[in-house]
Amino acid sequence: MTPTRFWFAAALFLLTAPSARAEDPDALWKIIDNRCVPDQVQHATPAPCMLVDLNGGVEHGYVLLKDRDGATQILLMPTAKITGIESPAILAPDATNYFAQAWLALPRLDALAKRSLPRDDVSLAINSISGRSQNQLHIHIDCISAEVRDSLRQYASEIGDNWAPLRVKLAGHQYLAMRLFGGQLTERNPFRLLADGVPGAAADMGHQTLVVTGIVLADGSPGFILLADHADPATGDRGSGEELQDHACRGL
Repeated sequence: MTPTRFWFAAALFLLTAPSARAEDPDALWKIIDNRCVPDQVQHATPAPCMLVDLNGGVEHGYVLLKDRDGATQILLMPTAKITGIESPAILAPDATNYFAQAWLALPRLDALAKRSLPRDDVSLAINSISGRSQNQLHIHIDCISAEVRDSLRQYASEIGDNWAPLRVKLAGHQYLAMRLFGGQLTERNPFRLLADGVPGAAADMGHQTLVVTGIVLADGSPGFILLADHADPATGDRGSGEELQDHACRGL
């Protein structure tokens, strides 16, 4: 395929992808497996993804894809077939720390936002089974909503080193929260912290949602707030941590 025809095909694919994704729960996986990884291997280009990282092999690799929704939203997804938060693969001893890799992608979010975003303006979110439309693990990288950011700033001093309910609801739902110290997530895997720290979560990961946002601690050092919720059909809670994000980065 000539370069002109290749880029025309990639553009056509992106234009038609929204309707395909709306109907096909495996659409994201097909983008990864049929397009991004082969294009990286065969043509040394990740298109239509932004990045394909295969340094750990396909079983431990990941891609970054600009989502069709919002000006800034990026998805991080494994290059292995991992359906979502319920997959045992994310808790395996040699599992890739996908949240850590997602946080390292924040310069790409800054580029899309056309400004350097403070750490407490950004977030990483993964939805539960009932809160998602796609059956390939994907972490949403985007701005946090201004309302959620302001609430977390207000109650940050009450968030400790272990999971506990927040005193304020976020997007109308009761989240658990805990605090981490440090500028990166390389030493702590949020999936493991959720499974090990919230009673019953390890046996019911598919109904959990998990969000990570940055904070600046009282002494000026960097840290993180982890937020978790459990889907509850009886109350209309779909377990969608993405609800805390703002895909237009308004008010930040």
